[in-house]
Amino acid sequence: MLFWILFALLHCGLFALMFYNMRFWPTLPARPAEDVAETVSLLIPARNEEAHIAAAIEQALQGSPEILEVLVYNDHSTDRTAEEIAQLAAGDERVLVVPAKPLPDGWCGKPFACRQLALAARGDWLLFQDADTRLQRNAVARMLAATKHYQVTFLSCWPGLVLKGFWERLCMPMLNFVVFTLFPAPLSLKRQMPSLGLAHGACILMRREEYVRIGGHELVKPELFEDTALARAWRAHGLRGICLDGQDVVRVRMYDSWPNLWNGFQKIFYPAFRYEVSFWIFLLFHATFFMTPFVLALVAFFTGGWLRLSWFMVATILGSRWLQANRFGYSRLAILSHPLAECGLIAVALASRHKCRRGGGVPWRGRNYTWKAS
Repeated sequence: MLFWILFALLHCGLFALMFYNMRFWPTLPARPAEDVAETVSLLIPARNEEAHIAAAIEQALQGSPEILEVLVYNDHSTDRTAEEIAQLAAGDERVLVVPAKPLPDGWCGKPFACRQLALAARGDWLLFQDADTRLQRNAVARMLAATKHYQVTFLSCWPGLVLKGFWERLCMPMLNFVVFTLFPAPLSLKRQMPSLGLAHGACILMRREEYVRIGGHELVKPELFEDTALARAWRAHGLRGICLDGQDVVRVRMYDSWPNLWNGFQKIFYPAFRYEVSFWIFLLFHATFFMTPFVLALVAFFTGGWLRLSWFMVATILGSRWLQANRFGYSRLAILSHPLAECGLIAVALASRHKCRRGGGVPWRGRNYTWKAS
């Protein structure tokens, strides 16, 4: 009996943390800063992005006059990415191409591309953006205002997710559920501990002076999970950084099909863990707290007894999903299909570990990536 009561109380604690995050997660100032004299270089690494690169650049330039230049690193694309960039560059002198170089040993593709972009940039601030990211109007001005408001030199905007297909609506909300059931986002501003560093690679703004001084992406050159690794390295060097709720200024459709979703999360899931034991603790935690109550609730339907407390646990889990659905505008499908999404999470986690350690690497955009946690 005592065990089940403690189990239920732990679910209350998890629900309270989710409520805390959804209610108090810092956001960007509603109005842009006035008379901002600082310049911004928009930096986009692109590998086989013919379907996205033009829209990304055009929308950014239309909504953000603060952008001094747009530098694009065409990372040895095999599609029409080069032609799309050349057409944009011919029509706007702010769009420039950074010549691609062979990928050196010890570097992952995206950190190396970002490093080359930063070396060529002239702006006071470096804004790294993925090709599938869409900046909304006044996004850059509001980010600059946020750096002053929060007194930071590293700012990442957690984007709003554009979800169109069935699998996207089912699985992608799990990304935010995973992060914000455990990560105390509001506390990360007050406590600048490296372990509380967080970033989303779709949009990261850094002051160029500090980026150059500490080494920038060279600090995370072997990382597949380079965004959060850089956020933690930034704090480890005594600099202030924050990840804000930026869904109203940054939108992204991360994966537009089931194969891309499966391969994309395989690439980042296992590498997100520095230690092997952390990976297994994470899976055990999710299986125990976010899947087992649904099994127990089904058993309790026939047996009753103290197992009926599992209905309360299920209610706290679905309540957490409801809070997120309302905060981020997700479909109710994401709430009701939670057990199925949890099964998918565990499956992709195990597949990611197998691919990274023994399966020859995770394929992504023509490259294979491997990783072994300590």
